[in-house]
Amino acid sequence: MQLRLTLLVFILLSFPISLLAKVLNGFNIDNASVPSQFIQKGGPPKDGIPALNQPEFIKGNEAKFMHAQDIVLGLQVGDVVKAYPIRILNWHEIVNDQFSGTRYVVSYCPLCGSGMAFLSQPTGEREALDFGVSGLLYNSDVLMYDRKTESLWSQIHGEAIAGALVGRKLKQVPLTLSRWSNWLARYPDSLVLSTNTGYQRDYQRDPYAGYGKNAAIYFPVANQAPNEYHPKEMVLGFKVEQSTIAFPFSEISQLTTQQQSFELGGDRYYVHWDSSNQSAWITDEKGETQPSTLLFWFAWYAFYPETQVYKWQ
Repeated sequence: MQLRLTLLVFILLSFPISLLAKVLNGFNIDNASVPSQFIQKGGPPKDGIPALNQPEFIKGNEAKFMHAQDIVLGLQVGDVVKAYPIRILNWHEIVNDQFSGTRYVVSYCPLCGSGMAFLSQPTGEREALDFGVSGLLYNSDVLMYDRKTESLWSQIHGEAIAGALVGRKLKQVPLTLSRWSNWLARYPDSLVLSTNTGYQRDYQRDPYAGYGKNAAIYFPVANQAPNEYHPKEMVLGFKVEQSTIAFPFSEISQLTTQQQSFELGGDRYYVHWDSSNQSAWITDEKGETQPSTLLFWFAWYAFYPETQVYKWQ
């Protein structure tokens, strides 16, 4: 019996650590800070959805491929304004970009409808990182990975959930969701992400057509959202420290004023509704736009089941 036990220990020690580790798509998730059963393969392999690392931009008024009703994510840093069309982000999900020498990552998850932008330099780190698409999902949301350490980063959490940098956070910056015609009217000097990406993709085709209207959720999530709203109703999610609130569009679209005050985490904020763009955002008492996230109801609840929910009445 003792001999068998000794042999078993010897055999186990003879295996490379990589064979004993839990690996998905080539990523070690042994030290995952989230329940690993909700980390799933999305289908494509690592980098099967190619991030854009050297994005090209053109002047907005020269972007003949854009249509007035196209939806864009807009980012303004200082005097530089850029628009990222959803029709391109659907195929790439991550854009590694920079504004005046400062590096940013713009991300979009079609499965969660979530567009978010971050500074590429995590808290506690000395340098900015480049990000790619891991091919993995957590709570149906894209898991980014950084090319330096191959740590996995949750987009909606804005945090590394596995790998050497687990627990590190990314600083979110405000994005604006807008129809292209409205964005260009507001920012006539805006640049727009070009379709000259270096990849052969049909940017006139929506690979997720119909997905946002049906109730199907294709990957497991840790927390099932209550059915008082359609799973894919758009909400504006806002977080202050450990406090969260969701503003369903069916609620805030009934606002009779341009803004509504609310309190979260002991501070006063204002939610704004833009009917022409079907969009919303948050400002503080100084009028400064705060980082928030537009996404599907099921996705926000999957990450933040203790969230408050705004009711119009």
